[in-house]
Amino acid sequence: MKRTFMKTLGTISAIVLISSAITGCSTAQANGGDVTTTYSTTLAVNAGTASSATTNEAAGDSAVVSATEIDASELFSSRDLEQSADLTLAIPVMLESGKDLTLNAEGVYLVSGKGENVTIVVDAADDAKIQIVLDGVTITNDDSPAIYVKAADKVFVTTTDSANRLEVSGTYVADGETNLDAVIYSKSDLTLNGTGKLDLVSANGNGISSKDDLVITGGEYTITAEADGLEANDAILISNGTMSIESGQDALHSEHADDASKGYIVIENGTFNISATDDGIRGNSFVQIDGGTIDIAACREGIEANNVIINDGQITINSQDDGINATQKVSADVSIVINGGMISIRMASGDTDAFDSNGTITINGGTITVEAQSAFDSNGTATLNGGTVTVNGQVITQITQMQPGGPGGFGGGGGGKIRR
Repeated sequence: MKRTFMKTLGTISAIVLISSAITGCSTAQANGGDVTTTYSTTLAVNAGTASSATTNEAAGDSAVVSATEIDASELFSSRDLEQSADLTLAIPVMLESGKDLTLNAEGVYLVSGKGENVTIVVDAADDAKIQIVLDGVTITNDDSPAIYVKAADKVFVTTTDSANRLEVSGTYVADGETNLDAVIYSKSDLTLNGTGKLDLVSANGNGISSKDDLVITGGEYTITAEADGLEANDAILISNGTMSIESGQDALHSEHADDASKGYIVIENGTFNISATDDGIRGNSFVQIDGGTIDIAACREGIEANNVIINDGQITINSQDDGINATQKVSADVSIVINGGMISIRMASGDTDAFDSNGTITINGGTITVEAQSAFDSNGTATLNGGTVTVNGQVITQITQMQPGGPGGFGGGGGGKIRR
């Protein structure tokens, strides 16, 4: 079902690349070496025998979706949502310590085994789609990513019904002008899915970084990162999965320095257990939550973006500064819009706010419970149109704001008074 936001988000738009369907079969040739093993495939087009692993990608060049009306289901291709890979034509790969694996052609690669100081490098054509299937993999590296996508159209990292662990214990070494900073580092669109478990440990960087889109549709992830847990330039898009994230900075972070239409986060479903030193969920342009169970047990700010839109979901936030914060990052049109869901926010004492907007706050529905000295703080209007809002045990029917540090959110009937 399409969600319609109550406010227009200025010029922000989400551009979702949906790759065209491909057909083919492949054969592998391994070129051994002391340090690197390279896997190549020769693609032979055969529409009659193509496997589902390469034919269920959504067709079409691209779809432009307005940020004022995003149907989250249209953000995920059929192959994104497929939780098991077709292994009929898969190329088996066994890890060896001290030997990198280079995948330079389209195909499905079934990876297993344990290795130290091993990097799975994807360096393929710009139109290549590569699927890395992790089947009981353990990689422990000193200073390099466990998976490094240098070039490809799109890469899928899929777990079988198995336990997998990727760890980088030291400080990352740059690859020329590329500052590597994550256990899984991708310059291309990256999708994680599957039915298994994947533990990621990054002692001096991010858990997963994508310089394009980062998509998660399934699997169970435990991420411990000194910096961000999940990081993407263009967007973080999540439709399902279970994520336990402990981060030294943000648990989820999406920001694009040069394009204000990007740097957003959309969560359709999933289970999140988050403990972050900085923000739990931070998008630059906007954050949209359509469902899921999100427990942010510790953070400085729970959810932050230029615009925050919550349509559904069960959200619990324990915050030291702001629970949900909308602040100008890419546009002067700043807002928090709550259309539904169950939201519980508990704030630390002091100059803190459960809902803090440098623009407006609009509550149209949902069940909201707040424990805070200041429940609402906005530079613009703060409107309660519907839903059930309880502040410190008292159900309110209007939003009344007070000066920082004072009680907020109480009031009877009527429009309420905004104090700045």
